[in-house]
Amino acid sequence: MMKKIYATLFALVVTTAVTAQGWPSQYQGVMLQAFYWDSFSDSQWTNLESQADELSQYFSLVWIPQSGKCNDNGYNSMGYDDYYWFDQNSSFGTEAQLRSLIGTFKAKGIGTIADVVINHRNTNGWVTFPKETYKGVTYQMLSTDICANDDDGKTKTWADANGYSLSGKADSGEGWGGMRDLDHNSANVQTCVKAYLDFLLNDLGYTGFRYDMVKGFAGSFLGKYNKDANPTFSVGEYWDGNKNNVVNWINATKADGVIQSAAFDFPFRYTVRDAINANSSQPAWNKLENTSLIADANYRRYSVTFVENHDTEKRSNADQDPIKRDTLAANAYLLAMPGTPCVFLKHWKDCKKDIANMINVRRFAGIHNESTYTKYSGAYTHYAVYTRGTNCDLLCVVGDVTKYTPTARWIPVGSGYHYSYYLSNNANTAWIDLPSGEYINEQKATLTAVTNSEAQIVYTTNGTTPTASSTKVASGSQVTIPAGTTTLTAGLLIGGTVSGIQSRTYNVVSFQPYDIDIYVNTDAVGWSYVNFWTWGGDESHSPSNKNWPGDKVSTTVSVDGKNWFKKTFTINNPDDYVNFVFSTGSGSPGSPQTVDVNDIRETTYFEISAATEGGKNLVNVVSTGIKEQLNPIAEGGNDTIYDLQGRRVEHPTHGIYIRNGKKYVVR
Repeated sequence: MMKKIYATLFALVVTTAVTAQGWPSQYQGVMLQAFYWDSFSDSQWTNLESQADELSQYFSLVWIPQSGKCNDNGYNSMGYDDYYWFDQNSSFGTEAQLRSLIGTFKAKGIGTIADVVINHRNTNGWVTFPKETYKGVTYQMLSTDICANDDDGKTKTWADANGYSLSGKADSGEGWGGMRDLDHNSANVQTCVKAYLDFLLNDLGYTGFRYDMVKGFAGSFLGKYNKDANPTFSVGEYWDGNKNNVVNWINATKADGVIQSAAFDFPFRYTVRDAINANSSQPAWNKLENTSLIADANYRRYSVTFVENHDTEKRSNADQDPIKRDTLAANAYLLAMPGTPCVFLKHWKDCKKDIANMINVRRFAGIHNESTYTKYSGAYTHYAVYTRGTNCDLLCVVGDVTKYTPTARWIPVGSGYHYSYYLSNNANTAWIDLPSGEYINEQKATLTAVTNSEAQIVYTTNGTTPTASSTKVASGSQVTIPAGTTTLTAGLLIGGTVSGIQSRTYNVVSFQPYDIDIYVNTDAVGWSYVNFWTWGGDESHSPSNKNWPGDKVSTTVSVDGKNWFKKTFTINNPDDYVNFVFSTGSGSPGSPQTVDVNDIRETTYFEISAATEGGKNLVNVVSTGIKEQLNPIAEGGNDTIYDLQGRRVEHPTHGIYIRNGKKYVVR
């Protein structure tokens, strides 16, 4: 029932915001950034589409990687070296898969946000852009579409020496030497961009835009583009911790006096980072009082808040600018405040149960991007703030939650490491703190009466609506959720009447971690040892040697008359996997290494090939040893069966599957 209510609220917001510019007013949605750096497995279009049912329960918008084809010469690309705009076959999947993803999301009530990279563009050689035809019109940028001062004048020096001309105008924003900076004063650039945005919105079906590196060109150009394209949602990456600078950029996007884009609230992010990373011993939570867009009633509508993204995170074995601890508390604060929160995929994967409940609380309270808030208590040890919703109010306490005792007005509805959530007692609802979703092994759900009246809780576990004669428990009681599918429905029993009903549905599976062995044969290339560079999955698979090229394995085992370098890994949950790059030598430029090997969940035998792609050795998978590692799967039984991508399978055909934490083969 709650899912239907949320979907209706979302539909109402979108309906009333169709002609809105920049970002809808009083918007209640939450956005997911569905990628991180090198998330080529997690962010495959097919993988994201398979999660649509779950994501739709919590996110109204999903921002995905730049989806155009890059001139990447066979390498995986995150999309920021965009080359083609109308060819949407990328490292994350085919155009057909992208269209299917966007269509499925739309059917589930999710708007897909495109990553739009128009500050710069990749070229073939120094100044040659691709020629593309769309709807019978040919689009091609020319050397004269490149800013006169591109790459600190290096491009002009090359162009003059090779008989090319650049634009006569300098960059309207900050320069970047990685690729060619586009001159947005050019009529041809504007024509190409407008056609591209029209293609994204009206052909592919995207809902809105996330503009990359908007410091690189004047905000007025983005305003013109959005006025022409008319997206409901637009957010710019104006990477600046100064709130006034971000406000000035938002105002610069005005067209006909109307703001055309929201902005990522970097001041908010830096406020959270500074509080949590204050010193090596503990955070300084009072630093959350520092200013950001959400503190300004005139601009919080245009604030897209976040606490981590693909540029700030701790990437595999390399620090960027990450929040070093307390990501749960950071997300609790994020999701309690106004603005439109954007949750980072890694945080969602790692803390799904807590974050899903936070989103449920936010939505139930009716917190939107223009809600007002008040600090209750702020100190070095903790911070307490309440936000006014359209239905009731939400109190968030982060840090040492024992330092702040709320009044009787506040009823606890969720807690975890260094955070507590409360709803005001006028909510008049039964609260179930375990969100709907898939879980591993038996779970506990706490039932709470959020009311200022004397009440019991009545509940059922078979999907039926509870009545006064249903099972009764006191507020704060726990219900065990066993393996299998359970729909838990609870309501308040006050004076013989049941009200404030909420429902959650769970699919609980039994799973035990299991080990996989990775065997590598190098006969074809003559390597005397193999470096294992590993990452992915639940982030527990980083090599012991944190620096490239990873862990050196120099001893071999003999299998079927061949020598194999072997290393063992543990798969910790149905969604876990390991990615690999195998290499030899010191890892210095020019040292032999393989292409990326992604999404490995089973014991596998790899042979390094002498054939290369982009200068990297290809890898062949061989079947040696499979028969020794797996037993035929038995017919029947009640255990849920999964494929190696963690998806439930009703009728397994040939292949390798997981049942009750063990691997089986179907021939």
